[in-house]
Amino acid sequence: MEDTVSQPVTAALLVIGDEILSGRTKDKNIGFVADYLTALGIDLLEVRVVPDIEERIVEAVNALRAAYTYVFTSGGIGPTHDDITADSMAKAFGVTIDVDPRARAILEAHYGPDQLTTARLRMARIPAGADLIENKVSKAPGFRIGNVHVMAGVPSIMQAMMDALAPTLKTGRKMLSQALDADLPESRLAERLAQIQKDHPDTMIGSYPRTNDGRFTTQIVVRSRDQHTLDAAADAVATAIRETLATL
Repeated sequence: MEDTVSQPVTAALLVIGDEILSGRTKDKNIGFVADYLTALGIDLLEVRVVPDIEERIVEAVNALRAAYTYVFTSGGIGPTHDDITADSMAKAFGVTIDVDPRARAILEAHYGPDQLTTARLRMARIPAGADLIENKVSKAPGFRIGNVHVMAGVPSIMQAMMDALAPTLKTGRKMLSQALDADLPESRLAERLAQIQKDHPDTMIGSYPRTNDGRFTTQIVVRSRDQHTLDAAADAVATAIRETLATL
């Protein structure tokens, strides 16, 4: 990785495409990106899905890039007329866009000069000043402009691009977690958990109701970037579970 910083590193994911909003294509990228960034120590704090409308893409990109350390996008950099993400990024950053000689060389080497059709050449159009993101699957590169990383929507290609760009990212301290299972309904623990959260403000405590053979149970997950803080809060939750069970 590029470096690790003490302050949280934040991110947003912008999913672009009419096919996602219509339900014709089922998104597989949100969960992957969330898991991937969490493993790196980057907090994914927002996901937006927008249609293939330039103004909507530009609006979302400019809002997200101002709010987070990184923005990642998926979709809309293919060879067809409705793949408008690259043009929208150029407009958002106020730069020109044209066939990039680096991207053209990659596509020529992959397809051969005689097979580089007008449609395929569209995938070599890159906003001015952008860096390329390697695509080991189908070769057509993504690109990075400012703090925005523009990737394909096809999951296998997007995942390969994430692997390629990961070493360039700043990462924060990784979030640690501990799960505790309680043979109790969530309501029995709600007040105790609220107090534990208040007593340990540097943690995040989530409770997740479950059913087990018709019984309501709860899993409590404690998260923190500091092991000592995590252990203290988890011990408090374990005590709350034990003491609540003793009253039944």
